[in-house]
Amino acid sequence: MPKVVVVYLSTSGNTKAMAEAIVEGAKSRNVDAIAVNFHEVRIEDMKAADAIAVGSSTFYYKMLPPMEKFIESLEKAKVADKVGAAFGSYGWSGEAPVMIAEKMRELGMNVIDPVLRIQYQPTEKDLEECKRLGKDIANKVKKA
Repeated sequence: MPKVVVVYLSTSGNTKAMAEAIVEGAKSRNVDAIAVNFHEVRIEDMKAADAIAVGSSTFYYKMLPPMEKFIESLEKAKVADKVGAAFGSYGWSGEAPVMIAEKMRELGMNVIDPVLRIQYQPTEKDLEECKRLGKDIANKVKKA
């Protein structure tokens, strides 16, 4: 069964809620999916994954520095050719998901466009978008 790992760094809980909805969407398409706080993710999880979605809130026009370090560490997990997706919540500017997607592309991942950005706390409609992204990820790994 294809495996999807959704890694997030959430300062206010909004990005975490998005991650959980992405997992729900992926699971509805019969793939193994988990959401993991980036502090708890293991390199083995990344290596075993068919798809990796990464989410971060935006802080001062950037992704949070610990998330930037995490993405750089993905190179060790040999993520080239894996399916990737970027998402995140923001208050003002929302650049983090775009930056995450760029880094994923540099690592050779097949990134799903557009990135998913949600301002402030996700509404029910926003969470449906997150579930749709999870379904898109699942469909893409099933075709691979």
